[in-house]
Amino acid sequence: MQSTVFSLSPSLPLCRTRKPASSLRFDPIRISASSSKPTESFNVACSSSFARRSWSFSPSSSFKFRPWTSVSSLAPSDPDASRFEAKASSVPESADDSSGSLSKTLVLGSLFGLWYLFNIYFNIYNKQVLKAYHFPLTITTVQFTVGTVLVLLMWGLNLHKRPKISGAQLAAILPLAVVHTCGNLFTNMSLGKVAVSFTHTIKAMEPFFSVILSAMFLGEPPTGWVLASLVPIVGGVALASVTEASFNWAGFWSAMASNLTFQSRNVLSKKVMVKKEDSMDNITLFSIITVMSFLLLAPVALFVEGVKFTPAYLQSAGLNVRQLYTRSLIAALCFHAYQQVSYMILQRVSPVTHSVGNCVKRVVVIVSSVIFFQTPVSPVNALGTAVALAGVFLYSRVKRIKPKPKTA
Repeated sequence: MQSTVFSLSPSLPLCRTRKPASSLRFDPIRISASSSKPTESFNVACSSSFARRSWSFSPSSSFKFRPWTSVSSLAPSDPDASRFEAKASSVPESADDSSGSLSKTLVLGSLFGLWYLFNIYFNIYNKQVLKAYHFPLTITTVQFTVGTVLVLLMWGLNLHKRPKISGAQLAAILPLAVVHTCGNLFTNMSLGKVAVSFTHTIKAMEPFFSVILSAMFLGEPPTGWVLASLVPIVGGVALASVTEASFNWAGFWSAMASNLTFQSRNVLSKKVMVKKEDSMDNITLFSIITVMSFLLLAPVALFVEGVKFTPAYLQSAGLNVRQLYTRSLIAALCFHAYQQVSYMILQRVSPVTHSVGNCVKRVVVIVSSVIFFQTPVSPVNALGTAVALAGVFLYSRVKRIKPKPKTA
């Protein structure tokens, strides 16, 4: 049997010298033991049944061992036999780290770009559909239908692992699906009544409802900084509402109801999804909620609005069937895509970063809709919107400030 001895450091005794007259000399690159008397014979007492070989190694993530000198091949009278060495060669890894971080940054930047792009297209096409076709229940059902088809394709093609859901998990997710359905329905109702820019200005009030609901149901009182950040949000929305040209109460209260339901979803998710065995990734949770929302809303839409999305009905209403179907499909695809990408971003960044990105997204959507639809905006209205969005950004920053623990 052949064994190999690795010379890692002088503190590891490779063999025992009969005359310990050697002094250790430490060097950052070379560790050696040199004899103080080079003329003396180098007597080594090692087991004769083992072949002795010294190796040098590289201290990188993947070890590379290279034989460099065989101690047994040295003659006893050879003065070089009184020394052994361990050479460490470093392999630069900065290039790999920089390339890895660069690729992650590019992927994250692409996801943010897609998030904003899908939002812009969804709001533009959805507004065009709702402006011509005044049935928000049916339009919201169509969007959940397309989302459900995409989810089933994703699971069927193994693009994402199909979840195994228990009855207890479905019962926990059901309240989330209910408020998710209502939130999207109220958003479409608001978009059908007022301008896109005004709907999203009102939806900037989400932090206000989040603070109230968290204090009421989660026992999380807001800090002084958080309360201060709500002042410009409320004031800006009020100023924008007073000067909004397309203002009507139906659109205003629909957007407010959307804020309430969406923030209720966030509070419920914290209350019901607390057990580790019930936890699941965000994409799976969103997929299940999408399917459940379709099952919840489809019967209601049929009962309230009836079957009014057929070509015969649309033609009788004087609508362009092909154009309406195309825009509805694009809006539904973008609706599902932007929410899917949003959850993908949330898995890569902190909630605070995601909140800041959502604030920027709202600005992008407002500006793009004003430009596309040529929405009239007065200076005071623009100021109110800007103040509200600045308050949302401030809120996302001060949320990171944790209150000091109370001392007993």
